Order: sequence, then C-alpha cells, then structure tokens
Amino acid sequence: MTPAEYVQQKATRSGSSFYYAFLFLPPPRRAAITAFYAFCREVDDVVDEVSDPGVAATKLAWWRTEVATSFDGHPSHPVMQALMPHVAAYGITVAHLAAVIDGCEMDLTQTRYIDFPTLTQYCHRVASVVGEVAANIFGRTEDATVAYAHKLGLAMQLTNIIRDVGDDARRGRIYLPISELQRFDVKAHELLRTAPPYAYGDRFDALMRFQAERAHRCYDEAVALLPEADRQAQKPGLMMANIYRTLLREIEAEHFQVLHQRISLTPLRKLWIAMRTNWRGH
Repeated sequence: MTPAEYVQQKATRSGSSFYYAFLFLPPPRRAAITAFYAFCREVDDVVDEVSDPGVAATKLAWWRTEVATSFDGHPSHPVMQALMPHVAAYGITVAHLAAVIDGCEMDLTQTRYIDFPTLTQYCHRVASVVGEVAANIFGRTEDATVAYAHKLGLAMQLTNIIRDVGDDARRGRIYLPISELQRFDVKAHELLRTAPPYAYGDRFDALMRFQAERAHRCYDEAVALLPEADRQAQKPGLMMANIYRTLLREIEAEHFQVLHQRISLTPLRKLWIAMRTNWRGH
C-alpha cells in the first residue's frame, strides 16, 4: 500500500464529515488535506484507542520525533510520507503538527476544565489549529481568514463536545466546564453514569441549551470573519460548517439525548449538505 493509499483509506474509514468536503477539492489540495487529516486521526487514535496512559504518552512522544525527523527529510510513517510533499506549498509547519499532538496529550492528563477560557485553550490545539491548516490548504489569501478558521474550529469542536458528552464520560472525561456544571446544578457524577437512570431533565437541558447557543454564536462569528476575497476558496470549510451545524440542530431536535447515544447524520445527508453548499456558495 502506498502512502497516498494509506491516508485515503484512513480518511474514508473514519466516516468523518470532513471527508465529504475533501471530495470537491482539486487533486493536489485534496491530497494535502487527506494526508493532514490522516495525521490528525493517527494522533487522536493514540489517545482514544490506547487504554494505558503511559503507553499512549510514549506513542505521542514517538510522533513528536517522527514530525521532527520528517521535516529533516526522513519521514518513516506513511502518513508523514504522504504529507511532507505538501508542507511547503501550503505553509504547514512543525508548530502546527506539534500543537495537534499537544492537544491530544492534554487528554492523557486532564479530564476536567474549570471554566470556558481553559477549555478554549484545549480547543485551540485540537481544532482551531486544524482549521488554520485546512484554510491554508483550501487557498487562503487574507490574514483575516486565519481568525475565521480559528473561530470555526472552535464552533465545530464545541459541537463535538455536545455530541459526545456520553461517550466522553464513559472514558472518564468531561469537557463541559465545571463552572457551568455548577451554574446549572448538574453534578459530574450524574454525567459519568454508564447505565440508566441518566441525568436527563430540566437542569441538563438548560445546561446543554447554553452550550448549543454558544456554539451557534461561534458559527455566526466565524462566517462574519471570513473575507469576501477568500469565500470561494474556503467553500470546503463552509461545507464542514454546514454539516456540523446541521448535526447540532439535529441534537437540539432530539432534546440533547446524548448521554446514552451518539447522534449522527447519515453519509447521504452529509454528501447532500456538501453538494448544496457547493452550489449555493455558503
């Protein structure tokens, strides 16, 4: 299997909403974003699939070395072999990849966040930096597009957090800020239950509506930040935004029933949203 085939398989198997936006890119940009996305998946999978934190930390350390070695001209992993031919053309740096690793490493040492500013630091590493690299690959010409990409990354990560409250709790992680749990009188131990009765009710509903409203504001702010000069090039990012925001609205329509299940959109619906965004341009 070639490096290009490896990253393509990694992206396809993930079932991610990102994949549907990649389909509309010209081949060189599609190859670059697929390789970068595969890198993000490889690093994220270390944390999600390795049960021993010590082993996971060792694997993340290996990835740090692999990134450094790759930028010195000697990539050994197929993901880095696929990515390196594109780093110069699209401004991908060691710092970008290191930030993604740093964010995933936080999951090994931090399972709670005291307030939203603290959570935002985590989101910046695992999502906003990813958005910045993606915007570069899609074709960024304006500095202001970086701010758009960071805000959109935050919005999408907040949507992930809302969708995955139950799944994350079963891994022992709660991303909803402690200060906000206290504000809405929702106890951490209620979210950590792995069997009924789940913490559904007025308190949980109010907490989640607060989370959703903030995510919606971030989507609106992101779109407002996108310069007109880059709007056409950034259509793949807008496709992802529309897919994720549709998911958020679906979760709202399901009354935030996210503790016992993972609400998702069908592949066909994701493809339709991507196609519609491509036609309409927004």
